Amino acid sequence: MSTPQPPMPQAAPDRWAAPGPAYAGYTSPIPVVRTNLMHAVASEWTKIRSVRSTLWTLGVFVLLVVGIGLLVGGVVAGTEADLSGSNPLELGFFGLLLGSMCIMTLGVLTTASEYGTGLIRTTMTACPSRGRVLAAKGLVFFLVSFAVTLVSATLVAVAQVAMLPGADEPSGEDWLRSTVGVSLYIALLGLLSLAVGSIIRHSAGAITIMIGLLLAPLVIALFMFSESLKDVQEFLLEYSIPNQLSVFYANSLSDSGPSGWGPLGIILGVTAVVFGIAFVLLQRRDV
Repeated sequence: MSTPQPPMPQAAPDRWAAPGPAYAGYTSPIPVVRTNLMHAVASEWTKIRSVRSTLWTLGVFVLLVVGIGLLVGGVVAGTEADLSGSNPLELGFFGLLLGSMCIMTLGVLTTASEYGTGLIRTTMTACPSRGRVLAAKGLVFFLVSFAVTLVSATLVAVAQVAMLPGADEPSGEDWLRSTVGVSLYIALLGLLSLAVGSIIRHSAGAITIMIGLLLAPLVIALFMFSESLKDVQEFLLEYSIPNQLSVFYANSLSDSGPSGWGPLGIILGVTAVVFGIAFVLLQRRDV
């Protein structure tokens, strides 16, 4: 007669096993949401407003634009010169030219600083869609820089018109170009810097490149005394960033070249091309 065998021990249930019939009616309390561009925008907005570099660079920008604009307006008003036939809005050019370096610096830091700190790895892990990250950075930065520039340029324009009553009354076109036009140009210039920062991945290098792009063509053109280089000199003068910026104030440095809203189309085209290059490199290179 055979002895009865003891029952085989049952394996402990695996708590991480795939849900079976016993879990058929379970619903997770955590909602599952498909992420989109607006989630990335919210993340980038949190970044850009929570770092000190944003407040410092935008603060210096406002100080330069408003401070220099009011200073130049006060100096011109104190000369008691005949201002008939002049446009008082032209005096806003000087502050914006210097202030543009702050916007370019902030644009570079928006992307390149994450590579320096290693935060870019966390960013790409949270949002694997690299194109979405770059688009969100560009959108947030463009809106912030445009808004700050528009408020600063409008404040300076209003103050200069009030300080120089002897000058001609600006037309609606003059107001639009010296406020909205220059604000769009400066914001696109900063967006170009953002794309360069994404390509170079080094803050100091990208800032140097952008400042060189801002000043080098004009400085080189001023020292071209040879007659054989006359055409090159005119090209550099006409398409230098300071000259394109002055076009919005109807005060171009040359008699030919871009006019009206032309500089806006040029900077838009250049920014689109460089932004496309940054997008392609971001997809192909490792972070």
